[in-house]
Amino acid sequence: MKTSEKAFYIKAFAVLTVLIMTSASVTSAEAAAKKTITCYKGTVVKKVTAATPKCPKGYTTKKPVVKATPTATSKATGSTVAFSATYTGQIGLLWGDGFVQATSVDGKDKTNALGLTDLSGSGSAAPGNQCDVFNGTGVISGGGNSLKVTFDSASTRACAEDAEAPTKITFTGNAIINSGTGKYAGATGTLKVTAGSFDIQTSTAGKKESDAFKFTISGNINTK
Repeated sequence: MKTSEKAFYIKAFAVLTVLIMTSASVTSAEAAAKKTITCYKGTVVKKVTAATPKCPKGYTTKKPVVKATPTATSKATGSTVAFSATYTGQIGLLWGDGFVQATSVDGKDKTNALGLTDLSGSGSAAPGNQCDVFNGTGVISGGGNSLKVTFDSASTRACAEDAEAPTKITFTGNAIINSGTGKYAGATGTLKVTAGSFDIQTSTAGKKESDAFKFTISGNINTK
């Protein structure tokens, strides 16, 4: 290779090297001059890179505040509901030798107290005096809900106005809430019978009768 040709190639290589280095320097400078911003639109996130970056229309650089998901709160427990109702209906009696059974109790409350409009039950007693204790169970229900009660034999009294039938029987006592269904599932409490009465026609063993009755019951229902 001639000396002149060799000198030409050396110069050309030098020029090419300078051009490459200059281009790399410019590219590096341009990259260094660019900025990247983050843009938000609802839940959509976009990154924009430019010398003077701007968010697209509808976007903002302000990050939206994420609302905390509310945590479930526990159901309130231990609430107490006042109850008072007056039931009227029929009571079926079966007289035996030294006992009487209330074979059926079917009553209605017209005040719609807590929606518990219906009363049913049964019971028994062993009359020996004009006032005697009686045992019984009942269900107060309505609207798909119910209370199951048992009459407390320590407090119940059924008293006859006269020593012989026909006569009027009045009864008082406490009805203990054992359980319930619907919104009264697991309910407890004590209901008090304050004015109960019905008239009997006979007390002869083997006789059956159906008599009209009326009584008022009130108290507190403790719900779970």
